[in-house]
Amino acid sequence: MAVAPCVLDAALAAAAFAVTAYRIRTGTAGPDGRAPDVAAYGIGLAMAVALLARRRWPAFVLGLVTLLWIVYHSRGYPGGAPAVPVWAALYSVAVAPRRWAGFVLAGVLIFSDVSARSEHGAHPFTALLDGTTVVFVAMLLLGDAVRSRRQRRAEYEARLEALAARQEDAAARRVAEERIRIARDLHDVSAHTIAVIGVQASVAAELLTEDPEQAGDALRAIRRAGAEAMAELRATVGVLRDADGAGVEAPAPGLDRLPDLVRGHGSAGPRVELQVEGERRPLPGVVELTAYRIVQESLANALRHGGAGSVRVRLRYRPDGLDVEVDDDGRGGPPSGEGNGGGYGVRGMAERAAALGGTLTAEPGESGFRVRAWLPCGGTG
Repeated sequence: MAVAPCVLDAALAAAAFAVTAYRIRTGTAGPDGRAPDVAAYGIGLAMAVALLARRRWPAFVLGLVTLLWIVYHSRGYPGGAPAVPVWAALYSVAVAPRRWAGFVLAGVLIFSDVSARSEHGAHPFTALLDGTTVVFVAMLLLGDAVRSRRQRRAEYEARLEALAARQEDAAARRVAEERIRIARDLHDVSAHTIAVIGVQASVAAELLTEDPEQAGDALRAIRRAGAEAMAELRATVGVLRDADGAGVEAPAPGLDRLPDLVRGHGSAGPRVELQVEGERRPLPGVVELTAYRIVQESLANALRHGGAGSVRVRLRYRPDGLDVEVDDDGRGGPPSGEGNGGGYGVRGMAERAAALGGTLTAEPGESGFRVRAWLPCGGTG
């Protein structure tokens, strides 16, 4: 249990007065001196009591104690008797900021020398080599050493706090980034699936009696879309439930699944054309996943918002990356509001492209709406 500073100061003041009173009583006065009296003990008591304020006003306490020391010796009392409060005051100043230490040391040495000459008639600088001066200097050095240790400890604790704060910020940032990533994945999967199901369900409802075969194709497309969405959602939920992610792989479709994505629309809805230009090659997984999600979201927007009759998906393999273009002939793409799926979808596509150092634009094209993305990959496969 830590002791309160005021209790320590009170104990120090009591101990300093006890030692001072003993030294005054047992001290020997010089030839021209006088025996200790009540005033001598009163000066010693005042010096000890002044130590109660040493933490708050160390320089003032040292000045007061030094003044009382001068008064004590000017009255001819036994020399050196009230030295303990001076030692404590010197230590307190040395523990305080460094700017006081040099001035205090010089003042103490000068005072000690002048006091010895006036009291004993010593030669100049002779007193600088006696035991009292050594103790004064030792108190200053001890206080300075304690102050340096405390300062190093404070700096170390400050660095630890700063490190802990940075770690907390990094952890919070990782959590936020993971939440955004999961939100994008859930949006992409659910938006596309709902769009496909909505279109195919409308087709099935209209053709159920007139063309049962085509209605059946629409229902089978709904079943495929639902199965694929369930698989991806199951994997995503598995990542959330597993603290370490062990044994669970996050959904990571690549460009090889684009034909399946196109076929998932069935015979209803807009006609989707997939074009590939350049030398086709394996790309980094994150690039393929990003391209897949951009195409997926663009198709979902064309189904839900654009009323498109045809959509052209074009991939251009370049030495240093991949161009992705999705053009439709609809009436303008997703709504721009932030509170709806279209707003989140376009924002999510832009965030995915920016995370790779790429760019994405989504704006009206020549005859409908165009999404264009550039995904750099450094020419690596």
